[in-house]
Amino acid sequence: MVPIRDNNPTTITPYVTYGLIAANVLAFLYEANLPPQQLDQFFHLAAVVPRELTYSFNGIPVHQVVPEWVTLITSQFLHGGLLHLGGNMLFLWIFGNNVEDRLGHVKYLIFYLACGVLASLTQWFFAQNSAIPSLGASGAIAGVMGAYILRFPKAEVLTLIPLGFYFPAVRLPAFYFLGFWFLQQAFYGLASLNTPTNIGMENGGIAYWAHAGGFAFGAILGPLLGLFNDQSKPEYL
Repeated sequence: MVPIRDNNPTTITPYVTYGLIAANVLAFLYEANLPPQQLDQFFHLAAVVPRELTYSFNGIPVHQVVPEWVTLITSQFLHGGLLHLGGNMLFLWIFGNNVEDRLGHVKYLIFYLACGVLASLTQWFFAQNSAIPSLGASGAIAGVMGAYILRFPKAEVLTLIPLGFYFPAVRLPAFYFLGFWFLQQAFYGLASLNTPTNIGMENGGIAYWAHAGGFAFGAILGPLLGLFNDQSKPEYL
């Protein structure tokens, strides 16, 4: 299922969401201009390498230019390809504006980055010895989706449903669309624990635990930061 748009108006211009999209696009353009060897070096420097993060937590030097914990932030702006970037920015554009509208610009930025950090730490917990760089905005955006499903469970999301060569557009309540997405991430994360597969970052691929973790932490942090506080704004159901 691919969301096209939601039907929720906003009362503020989502400058932070637009800024995050722009930052991700600019970072990708920088990546695209690097030769393959330099790009690999850049990913090992700016993306989360679980094994190096484990060494850092244990006080073992990893001989990087920047402290390894900084990659928990920088990795959120890196992507492995155009489809990776495009999919993430689509979800951020659709769901980020309403969450920013409820939290406000500053708290929304803090929320977004915190969800990304916690999502990366969730993935790290399940693959602490992996040497494969983990990168992407998916964990932070999953946090946005976790907050969205709590605040706007009945909001309709216009969604493309792939049925072979036919892609009908249907309106689904956010609760069903995002709930299915979260269960899918959790299922694949559990499946990757004991099954040799390309699922998850241990062998490369999609960091499902980062997605599930980001979603769960977004659902926790959103209310703590005031997701439900402003009762003067209209309900979008």
